[in-house]
Amino acid sequence: MGAAEPVVVEKGNENEGVATKEEEDLEKGEVGVEERKVQSNDHEESHLAGFHRLNPTNPLRIVINSSTRVATPSPAQSQPSHPHTRSIPTPLNQHPHPVTLNSRRYTNRISLFLFVLHMFIAVALVCFLVFKGVQGLIQESESTKRKEKNVIKYFLPQVEAASFMSIILAFIWQGAIRKWPTFMLHFILWFTFFMSLAAGVLLICFQKPATDGVGVCFIAFAIGNGLYACWVSHRIKFCCKVLSLSLQPVSKFPDLNKPTYHVLGAGFLWISLWILAVIGALNFYFPPLVIIALVLSLAWTTEVMRNVVNITVSRVVALYYLRGMQSSIQFCFLRALTRNLGSACLGSLFVPAIEALRIVARGLNLLEGEDEFMFCCAHCCLRVMESIFRNGNGWAYVQIAAYGKGFVMASQDTWALFEKENMVSIVDADITSSICFLTGVCSGSICVIVVAAWTQKVHKSFTATLSLLTFFIGYLLTRIAMAVPHACVSCYYVCYAENPDNRLFDKTIKDRQALLNTGRDVVPTPRGIRRFART
Repeated sequence: MGAAEPVVVEKGNENEGVATKEEEDLEKGEVGVEERKVQSNDHEESHLAGFHRLNPTNPLRIVINSSTRVATPSPAQSQPSHPHTRSIPTPLNQHPHPVTLNSRRYTNRISLFLFVLHMFIAVALVCFLVFKGVQGLIQESESTKRKEKNVIKYFLPQVEAASFMSIILAFIWQGAIRKWPTFMLHFILWFTFFMSLAAGVLLICFQKPATDGVGVCFIAFAIGNGLYACWVSHRIKFCCKVLSLSLQPVSKFPDLNKPTYHVLGAGFLWISLWILAVIGALNFYFPPLVIIALVLSLAWTTEVMRNVVNITVSRVVALYYLRGMQSSIQFCFLRALTRNLGSACLGSLFVPAIEALRIVARGLNLLEGEDEFMFCCAHCCLRVMESIFRNGNGWAYVQIAAYGKGFVMASQDTWALFEKENMVSIVDADITSSICFLTGVCSGSICVIVVAAWTQKVHKSFTATLSLLTFFIGYLLTRIAMAVPHACVSCYYVCYAENPDNRLFDKTIKDRQALLNTGRDVVPTPRGIRRFART
């Protein structure tokens, strides 16, 4: 290699020494004068130390050692090891592909395509039906004109008022829960019972077959709500503590509710057009089928809106827990509307069905008794539940938001985290989703009471229809706002399962696990996974 080799080595060592010095300046600050003098006196030792500090894949070291050439090293291998450099912990991931917080791929593209196609068809259908409604007011017969005018006069104002009132109630519930979480948890459980019971009694008092049927449904739900409130009374204390702790990061992000404002505003405008389309459907073929299609479309659309808010808040709070980052709310919102929208669409289709199946499984688990047929049905349902909750659950939105995973992969990884940290029984007994559900029911019941009394005075024949419709709208809009506390609780559990030693978490979950392990606290009627595992 001749005389040129020492020169190359010296230059390489000099450059390496400069790079090392820069790293030390970043980590430790300015180097002292005495240290520089010592380094200049021990020139040969510094060359040797610089040579040994070279990365094994450094081209200079490879040429000197073996005079061969290798491929470019990966970024993970080329990072120099330094005793003062802090390594960022990576999340638990069972898949071979690396996980990044800035994934740029679109998740669940098939469901995203289906939702975009659905929205294109829905917008076209709504515009067409609005046109048919206007055409009916202008060109149709006098009887048709009179019918549509009555609908617009005695139907449309109640729906618009219910939508506006639902948005106000949604922010009242959310603000109260953030300010008084312990009190509001108890209050929602029992206030929903009284409101749904009052709505049912009011509708029965109108003494019409349609209103009597709707009223009986409200009373039956109120009875079930009361039984549920008694059944979960022993869980409330722990859930209140977790809710209070999970809402603490919200104060660090004053703009966290901005996506909720935007989504609720868009929801209000869409419902206003949607109700005009329902009126126009009266002048189209097969009005009942068209209205059912519009109702299903509205349900999916608002559920996607709710999960967009959920994913936005989940990313903000999860990055705060995992990396201590102050994320941009606008950036997280745009990311939820674009790259993670497919997962929100897929989860919006399956998570409500999964939650309904969860109720059925728990009911069968309670009723199985000694009956052989019921026993077989319960175990069959438990098998289905075990598969479903591993591959699709509402906890997945945290990893969807943080790591850009697909819905199924995020569900599997999240459930694996819970199993690894022995948290299945704890998250299984959480009632946050039930509280959010009951909050929507409470808003819907209040809308029913106001609208039913109003409609009974102006146009009695619309009372039952408007009661169901306003309840549906009140429930959907309230659930959008309640996605904020729900996402905070989900992030608390999932991020704790990913890194239990994080200094942002206290011993609340560890103490709960100790109580469950010692048998001093028991969670009755599990979802079925643990019970099936013991048989």
